[in-house]
Amino acid sequence: MSHPILVTGAAGGTQGSTGRLIASLLLEQGIPVRALVHKLDSRSDKLRQQGAEVVEGDLLNSASVQAAMRNIKRAYFTYPVADGLLEAATIFAASARDAAVELVVNNSQFQGRPGDPAFRDLIHAASFRNLQHRLADRIFDWGEVGAVHLQAPPYYENVRALVSRSVTEQSNVYLPWGEDTTVIPLVGAQDVSRVAAALLADPGVPPQSAYALVGETPTVREMIDALGRAIDRSIRYVAVTDEQWANAVKERLGPHALDHLSHLWQTFRRGEERYQTTDAIRIVTGRNPQTLEEFFRENAGFFVASSQ
Repeated sequence: MSHPILVTGAAGGTQGSTGRLIASLLLEQGIPVRALVHKLDSRSDKLRQQGAEVVEGDLLNSASVQAAMRNIKRAYFTYPVADGLLEAATIFAASARDAAVELVVNNSQFQGRPGDPAFRDLIHAASFRNLQHRLADRIFDWGEVGAVHLQAPPYYENVRALVSRSVTEQSNVYLPWGEDTTVIPLVGAQDVSRVAAALLADPGVPPQSAYALVGETPTVREMIDALGRAIDRSIRYVAVTDEQWANAVKERLGPHALDHLSHLWQTFRRGEERYQTTDAIRIVTGRNPQTLEEFFRENAGFFVASSQ
């Protein structure tokens, strides 16, 4: 492949870090990668050591995005849970169109299953952030850049971040998920990344324009039991109110993420949608999706106090 693949978010964040995972997966296959990072640091140094071409840029800066698009035919777009998604998507789509990009794999959010009457519509958005993703998907479609949308529910990594502190300190999970029979659709960021990398590496045209990536649909009780088995401890779920949870996490979550998650928990508690796993991960990657318990076992160290 003569043209490098542009990967945004390549330095990775604190949770899913799909950009970093995708860059590594492509480089392992000998595929050239142009890694767009927000700032140069030890993480970008590691990417360069792996063989990536590292460029510093801002997805909200048209000039830096256009520069990153030069000689690019395929790209991965992701944006943090913060303000600016629609602006960044518009800049990216416009720049990709001007550069004659053939494929943009877009990291989006779950919008129902293909074939459902409400799939991808605007009325059924679970939160304002989810609505923004639905609008961003349309922006990419209108840009005619060969967009493929990976529509995923919360990541396993999100759950780990939400519960690791209280589990480590008290063996308790404090979340506003209502009864322990509430169903929470989930997927591993590794699987989302593998799907994206497979689509970007394949020289053909993806058969679908949107993939719903749901790895598991556990109840809260099943999640707690899986965590307990993985770390060999008895874990207790304590249902709290939206207000109690927001007050507890507001110092760690920005207002954009806090608003999104608060509305998402309300949607899950209502239980109006019957969530189902999808077979997209297996079809695209040839591998079964990672289970939540497997993820917890691999990340057991996050639930051990640093003094131990």
